[in-house]
Amino acid sequence: MYPNLYYAFRDLFGLEIPVFKIFQTFGFFVAIAFLAAAYVITRELKRREAMGLMQGVPEKIIIGKPISQGEIIGNTVVGFLIGYKILGIFFQWDIASADLQSFMFSNQGSIVGGILLAAVMGGYKYYSSKKQASGKPEERTVLVMPHQRVPDIVVMAAIGGLLGAKIFHNLENWNDFVQDPVGALLSFSGLTFYGGLIVAATIIIIYARKKQINVRGLIDSAAPALMLAYGIGRMGCHFAGDGDWGIYNSAYSIDTNTGNTVKMAPLTFDEAIQKNSVFFQQQYSSFDQIPHASFEKPAALGFLPDWFFAYGYPHNVIKEGVQLAGCEGQYCKVLPVAVFPTPLYEIIVCLALFLVLWAIRKKVKIPGVIFGIYLILNGIERFFIEKIRVDTRYDIFGFHPTQAEIISTLLVIGGVVLITVYRKNNTATNKLS
Repeated sequence: MYPNLYYAFRDLFGLEIPVFKIFQTFGFFVAIAFLAAAYVITRELKRREAMGLMQGVPEKIIIGKPISQGEIIGNTVVGFLIGYKILGIFFQWDIASADLQSFMFSNQGSIVGGILLAAVMGGYKYYSSKKQASGKPEERTVLVMPHQRVPDIVVMAAIGGLLGAKIFHNLENWNDFVQDPVGALLSFSGLTFYGGLIVAATIIIIYARKKQINVRGLIDSAAPALMLAYGIGRMGCHFAGDGDWGIYNSAYSIDTNTGNTVKMAPLTFDEAIQKNSVFFQQQYSSFDQIPHASFEKPAALGFLPDWFFAYGYPHNVIKEGVQLAGCEGQYCKVLPVAVFPTPLYEIIVCLALFLVLWAIRKKVKIPGVIFGIYLILNGIERFFIEKIRVDTRYDIFGFHPTQAEIISTLLVIGGVVLITVYRKNNTATNKLS
């Protein structure tokens, strides 16, 4: 596993670049996911605009408007905060590189770096204000097309999505949140996709209505992008080892000397539990509660490596497991018993579903139906992967679903309702015309 890009470049290319410790693997893939989604949705919106399915909205803008003192002060403050932390990383590298997350959320930093960047950003804003003040403000009307709103949409999706993902995760793991609320909120791990989807979608739909963007055209354009972004985001989960894995596969164990997957006879699973009892006692109140299933690699899939079915996530970013022999540093843990690598399965399935949505987007003519199909596919995918994932289960009238199973079921129902309603409305419109 690669907790940050330093480990990735070291293992893959033999290059040790200390500054790469700043870049978390999970965050890197999340950034790539947003960029890929922005590209896909922009391309699809342009296609719909060219076909006349999406229209622009005239807006008035003022060119040459003087910059206020508040903006200059704001720029200066932001510059100081960024300089204090970002430049502080370089000026205090020995401290920051030891534990970047703790450094970022501590009061440590560089006063000199803060002052330098504050002067640069505040000075630039002041210079810009003087330059603009020399000209006369001019009001113009411009036509803003939907695809030009994508940067705003992506920023809102990023902020709303991360907040929603964090909130829903802590609601799902309330006991852990109560024990350490500050740590739970500030941790880079612990994000629930559906929470992010719900909050981000709500914010974007409100924004689209305010800006007079065709909502059904927008959500149809976003459907393939969302599926692609989810698949890429799961790459971050898998390669960082952020704890988003499945239940234990009792057909395999882990060699704690190498971190490799090895076959284990079913009868020795209890022995593996007892051997690593300290670890499992920290995770479960009773050994009987340890979720597991025995599944050996089928002969027909003999060409696949064992870790495709069971993996120990060595060097995982959340530092969960037992000590790897001969390993020194922060990230030296490996799971003592292999788990199903569910993020890997979701990567494959979601990228395939992205291709399906991308292939049918031109064939489905009724607005809103593509998004309905996305909801159904996403819900089905997540519902079945939950069967081998580790998540909190609720007791509802004798049923014990996870939060994701409840939401994924609602997504499937919602997708069916959307498709039915939109097709019915389209039929009624065609009859009237």
